[in-house]
Amino acid sequence: MQQEAGDLRCPRCRGRDVIRRGTFPRRFRSLPIGGRAVWIDLPVQRVECRDCGIVQQVQIAFADPRRSYTNSFERYAVDLCRVMTIRDVADHLGVSWDLIKDIHKRHLWHRYRRPNLTGLTRIAIDEICIGHGPRYLTVVLNLQTGAVIFVGQGKDKEALKPFWKRLGSRKRTIQAVAIDMSAAYLSAVWEHLPKAAVVFDRFHVIKLFNEKLSDLRRQVQNSAEAMAKQVLKGTRWLLLKNPENLDVDKNELARLEEALRLNQPLATAYYLKEDLRRFWDQPDKAAARRFLSDWIARAEASRITILKKFAKTLRVYRFGLLAWYDHPISTGPLEGTNNKIKTLQRRAYGYRDREYFTLRIYGLHETKYALVG
Repeated sequence: MQQEAGDLRCPRCRGRDVIRRGTFPRRFRSLPIGGRAVWIDLPVQRVECRDCGIVQQVQIAFADPRRSYTNSFERYAVDLCRVMTIRDVADHLGVSWDLIKDIHKRHLWHRYRRPNLTGLTRIAIDEICIGHGPRYLTVVLNLQTGAVIFVGQGKDKEALKPFWKRLGSRKRTIQAVAIDMSAAYLSAVWEHLPKAAVVFDRFHVIKLFNEKLSDLRRQVQNSAEAMAKQVLKGTRWLLLKNPENLDVDKNELARLEEALRLNQPLATAYYLKEDLRRFWDQPDKAAARRFLSDWIARAEASRITILKKFAKTLRVYRFGLLAWYDHPISTGPLEGTNNKIKTLQRRAYGYRDREYFTLRIYGLHETKYALVG
């Protein structure tokens, strides 16, 4: 394969007033035919530009001058990465893992280095523990598209600073933010999105109550007599399960009822937990407000210290609970994304290249198979 004289241009100024200065042999990997590798051998012309005075290789239409493969090979590898792991793609094409990783990283960088924020109105913010190096990441999800739009290091308000800066004038278009009851995230949202509604995620509210319920069960078991201790043993997960999920074949319902019968405070806390789930099933916001006030009053009247503290927490944060009736959103989609991130890291046995890991997170919503590694 050779280049025609009329096609020669200066690679810098694109001028045609050039002098040939010999060739440089190049070999490019191209699309395979069947299971066979295909190579293109090309003596690339070197030219001296009379206008610029430089001597360089001319540009090639079908390949990047800095790469050892064609543009079509690169596109094919990127397409395969959507449905296969990097190792599978490398084995299929007969190239190294590092080559496919570099191709994929460059593609992700061009596409996701600045995630699309157009039309952003509802977001979710949560942290994820990744277990290596900096242990926590703060992830922001576009609840309309399901795409991750920001990944920050850490789990405090400082981690969100680059996101607020990039958001710029789009801050005023955001109507609602779903978060857990983290003081750090709440402070950051109030500071940068003062007009946005803050919606506390129902999953985290119930999770917090379940933690209190587990603490109460532990206190009850420690102070119980021998027979009661035997009944309470192994009931933690029965208390945390939803009633409809109890396994009848394993006699879980009967075991739970026996444990509740033995201790009134534990029974009170359990039934209040089940009743709290009804908060999100009220017909409107006014009914939800009345329900929440009644629930808080009953928890405070129980004289159980743990319940009274939790009721105080709900009283302080009731604005975020009631906001759900104006904006019925949650961090649920983000929790699912976080699980994908953990699996992504686990299947790859961790990522030494933190930038590549972040880019993979940005592209998770377009992954067409289980997960990649």
